[in-house]
Amino acid sequence: MLMRVNGGHVIDPASGIDGVHDLWIRDQSIAKPTANLTADQTIDATDCIVLAGAIDMHTHIGGGKLTLARLLLQDQFPRESARMSEFLPAASLVGNRYLDMGYTTCFEPAVIPCNARSAHAEMADAVGIDTGGYCLLGNDDVLLKLLAEDAPQAIINDYVAWMVTATQCIAVKVVNPGGISAFKFNTREFDVNTPHPQYGVTPSTIIRRLCRAVHEIGLAHPLHVHCSNLGVPGNIASTLATIEAADGLPIHLTHAQFHSYGDSGPYKMSSAAEQLARVLQTHPNVTIDVGQVMFGQTVTISADSMHQYDNHRYAKPRKSVLVDVECEAGCGVVPFRYRRKQYVHSLQWAIGLELFLMVDDPSRVFLTTDHPNGGPFTTYPHLIRLLCDRSYRETALAEIEPEAAAASQLAGMSRQYSFAEIATMTRSAPAAILGLKGVGNLAPGSQADVVIYRKQENIERMFAEPTYVIRRGQIVRGEGACDVATVPTITHTVNASFDPNTIPMLAQRYAEQGTMAMNRLRISDDEMQSTLGTTPHRHLAVRGTI
Repeated sequence: MLMRVNGGHVIDPASGIDGVHDLWIRDQSIAKPTANLTADQTIDATDCIVLAGAIDMHTHIGGGKLTLARLLLQDQFPRESARMSEFLPAASLVGNRYLDMGYTTCFEPAVIPCNARSAHAEMADAVGIDTGGYCLLGNDDVLLKLLAEDAPQAIINDYVAWMVTATQCIAVKVVNPGGISAFKFNTREFDVNTPHPQYGVTPSTIIRRLCRAVHEIGLAHPLHVHCSNLGVPGNIASTLATIEAADGLPIHLTHAQFHSYGDSGPYKMSSAAEQLARVLQTHPNVTIDVGQVMFGQTVTISADSMHQYDNHRYAKPRKSVLVDVECEAGCGVVPFRYRRKQYVHSLQWAIGLELFLMVDDPSRVFLTTDHPNGGPFTTYPHLIRLLCDRSYRETALAEIEPEAAAASQLAGMSRQYSFAEIATMTRSAPAAILGLKGVGNLAPGSQADVVIYRKQENIERMFAEPTYVIRRGQIVRGEGACDVATVPTITHTVNASFDPNTIPMLAQRYAEQGTMAMNRLRISDDEMQSTLGTTPHRHLAVRGTI
């Protein structure tokens, strides 16, 4: 089968292409154009832009936290209601909602090792999109005790490599480093250089050792960090201390909007977006995703039980869940409504946009709402319009709480994202930072995930309604679309090497401090395919040194 996408404006930052070109697709891959090709099918893309399938590098779409949220809210928002499915769609709807916008690959950033099977099974139900997960470490007793004993880095590396490989993940995430564990010892405030009440280890030590482990075992994606003091006024100091704790090694700060707060002004809450943007200019090892707040009803779900405990008093509706997860991590579920006329909520909205507009390099700042925490992923087209259309953004700014609007710098910011910058932020850059080969670009030989958007003045409508979405060479949205269930989907994983002689010692420690045998965490390729319903696509980690 040979398909020709004819006359479209092809934008592929990874290949340096930005102009009118024909795109050829043979079977499941992008084909190199050659003389005398005859297409079996032609799509007219005149007056359209042609992009690779989009990648969401941070979206909560799998795991027990989502089940808890749905159970908590089933009386206020029944699962079948439009309102519930807007901010917390069932797994069976997730893939369709993403495809409707042209997203083809999505990553769950909080896969707790003991719950990895459930997370992968739920992601497998999101039919039509490829998925992957980040293994959650940094609050488990085995690692904290190893750090307290100042174990050799080689042992830390082996533990991290075994965990990320066994759980069929592709990266490592840490949430409130050490803070989830400290909360269980009745600690309610925990900063980057605060010693753990049981182990004496500081978050800065956890970050430094995990950053080094991720780098040395060769994972493409840097340590994915949910910083200390999420949502706390003045937390920019903790965020900057987290960056310094990385000692120059690659580090990715997730949902950075929630960690970019000052404590000045009449409400002791202010924007520190400019401080973070300036630090990124002098720290090329740092990348961020934003976690943009979007107005409306949502539900916050996080392993950060310490700060979800703080936030439960603001729940809307007035109910919440806070649980421990097998002594490895925590989980807090707090429903929340962001209101346009509330000062703090409006300022959070503005801070996120400031970060997008102040960070010049779109390959270092990624488009996320931390779904569903800042808002549902279905609001991405609206967010893209806010970034691309200054006049629309100024209209939206005039509608928020007046004091928050006055406290932000948005009114003076003229920048408008180009389509090429949107393509970088949502396609080529996520693929690069995750080490995905043949994804997020339109080079010959790459996977034929292609999205065709008809140019419109209303950019939100344009990105919400692609004319065609092509998955692995098959049309799944647009004229002649096939059943998306016929398109094979995969889970991106990584194979990181470790010293097998270290594993018995680690297993013994896990047996002493965990709730199950460590080898029960291992998920085989056969189990992924035959039981969980997805096929692992393994990327190779290249072990290095510093």
